[in-house]
Parts: sequence; structure tokens; C-alpha cells
Amino acid sequence: MITASSNNPVADCIAMVIVVLMAIGTVFVFSASANIGQDLDFQRFYDYPSLRQLLFFPLACLIMYTVASCNYRRLTLANGWLKSPISYLLVLSIVLLMVVLLQRFYPVFPRFVPKINQHYRWLKIPIGSIAVSFQPSELAKWMIVFFLAAVCDKFGDEIKLYWKRFIPICLVVGVVVLLIIVEDFGTAALISLLAFLMLIIAGVRLRHILPPLPFAAVAFYIAIKQSPGRMQRITAFLNPDKWVDSINYQPSQSLIALGSGGLWGKGLGKGISKYGHLPEDTTDFIFAIIGEELGFIGNAAVIGLFIVFIWLGILVVVRCRDRFGQLLAGGIVLTIAIQAALNIGVVTVVLPTKGIPLPFVSAGGTSMLLSSAAVGVLLNIARQSASNSDQLE
Repeated sequence: MITASSNNPVADCIAMVIVVLMAIGTVFVFSASANIGQDLDFQRFYDYPSLRQLLFFPLACLIMYTVASCNYRRLTLANGWLKSPISYLLVLSIVLLMVVLLQRFYPVFPRFVPKINQHYRWLKIPIGSIAVSFQPSELAKWMIVFFLAAVCDKFGDEIKLYWKRFIPICLVVGVVVLLIIVEDFGTAALISLLAFLMLIIAGVRLRHILPPLPFAAVAFYIAIKQSPGRMQRITAFLNPDKWVDSINYQPSQSLIALGSGGLWGKGLGKGISKYGHLPEDTTDFIFAIIGEELGFIGNAAVIGLFIVFIWLGILVVVRCRDRFGQLLAGGIVLTIAIQAALNIGVVTVVLPTKGIPLPFVSAGGTSMLLSSAAVGVLLNIARQSASNSDQLE
């Protein structure tokens, strides 16, 4: 009988780190949303990113602790495909992705799938006088991670069978990636990278996973080549001193914000980049706002929190005696760590500009709530692993 340990320092520390990151995100989304010429109308509370974030923060904490109390073993496929929530959530995410993609070719749901920044990525769900936005690709990303952990645990060493196991698993991942790549190249690339790493961790033979990589590389190259916007971003990244008034405007302003913050920053709320100088200041470039207002020390603190989370997550993986728990915990830690590294790389112009949010810090309810639920699963794995260790002793 597996029982959770209520007294577990690793789980408590993980929860503390995540809550602090979400608190920092809420504060700086509120700061970055400042607008000199804008008066708050509380009758339209949900229309303001800063006020929405005030709702998401406690809701995310509630979801994280609620999920942490649920046995993660219920997600396994050991008892059959129809008895695991993963099967239904994966199918749901694929259906939602199809609905969103359909809007580009057959605009039958213009009210529910709006065009935002030339892309169809969001579902607008009307609830009374407000419309709640939901990003299906975020759900699909987490479902691929959970699906791979569950299916690799179920098949065990059989995942080394090329045609019987490996190819069907890759087809599922391929369907999700193809549905996303048309509208969101960055998320599709992230899912592909996560799937590649998780399959290696699960024990797939390298001679099976390496040969398809050139074909995948060609497919991604074609996806980049066919999109003028993507090609322009790559070209601009390779020529950082050019087009600073157009393509390179955002990366340039990001570096200005980071540089102007110095060691200690200008002070909370005293940054000026948020006043129309830095686009996407509450989402993809929130790290630059933190650097401007809290300086290098503030940025280092955020990076330090992610490093502590990764270290604690590795401890959970090492201490877990259950293969499913190990794969699932590893996938959760990998997903959050890679997203954080990519976002910080983009903000510091180490990587080309791409819309990958900073987990728990950037504005956005879908990302924060789903990531909090995933961390809740990680907390449950940590608690049950501690309980098993106590029983073994």
C-alpha cells in the first residue's frame, strides 16, 4: 500500500520555490502592466492582465495543493487505457488542437477561435460577461509528457521494439506536433525536444531514435523556410546590429532594459521599458522587466530559484522507487527547466526571439494553472517516495 508522507522537506521546499516564483510573477506582471494614461475600470476586472494575475495566483496555489493530495499512480496505464485520465485528456487536447487549426482553413468558429497576432492559438470560452482564454497547445504539451511517462512505464523494455512500440509512440507525438507547428512553431519544437529526451531517458535504443532526426530537422527547416516571419527572426538574430528599429527592436529593447538595471536595479515599479518601449513585457519578456527594476541581483535570484527547483526535482527522481514516478517526475522537471532556459535565453538574446513564457512568472492563466497542476503531481511523487523510504528503513 502506497501512502503519502505529510512531512517531507523536499516536497515542502519545491512548493515554497514555486509559490515564491508565482508571487514574483504576480508582482512584476502588475508592475509591467502600469500605464500612465489608463484608468482601471473594475467592472471590466478580467480585461486587465495584472488583475487577472491576481486571480490566477491563488487559484494556481489551490490547484497545486489539491493535485498534490491525489495519488499519481491513478495516472498510470497499468490498469488499461480506458481507466487512465491521461488517455482522455490526450484525446481532448488533440480535438481542441484540431478545432483551433480548422479555423485557419475553414473559419467556422470566429467567435471562439479569434485571430491574435496573425495566429490562431487560443480558444475563447464565454462565461457570463467575460471570455476566458485557453491555449490547447499548453494542455497538449503536458499531455505528451504524461503520456510518454505512462506508456514507457506500461511497455517497459518493449519500447525497444521498433515497429511494435517505438513507431506507434512516435506517431502519437508526431500528430500533436503537426497540429501545433502550423500556428506555434516554438511549442512544437519544445514538444519534439521533450519527447526526444524522455524517450532516451526511458531506454529507447539510440539506433532507433537517431535515424529519424535528419528527417525531423528537414521538416523543421521547411516549416521555418515557408514562414517569412520565422526566417526574418533567424536572420535578425544572426545580425543583431541591424534592423534595430524593426525586426530586432524587441531584442534590442530587452537588452537595454537589462543593462539599464545595473546591479541593483532602478527600484520596484520605477522601470520605464514597460511604458510602450518593450512589447510583450508581461509575458515573454517579463524577465527583462525584473532585470530593469531589480537589476542583476533580481535576475540572479529568479535563476537561482529555478536551479533550486531543478536540484530538488532531481532528488525526487533519484529517491523514487517507481519507474512511472521517475519518468513522470523527470518529465515535469525537464519541461519547466527547458522552458525557463529558453525564455531567459531569448530575453538575453542568446537565442532567437520566440514566444516561450517564463514558467510561473509570465502572465498567462493556461500556462500557470497547468504548470501548477504538474508540480502538484511532482509533490505527490515526492511525498510518496519519502513514505516508501521510511517503510524500507
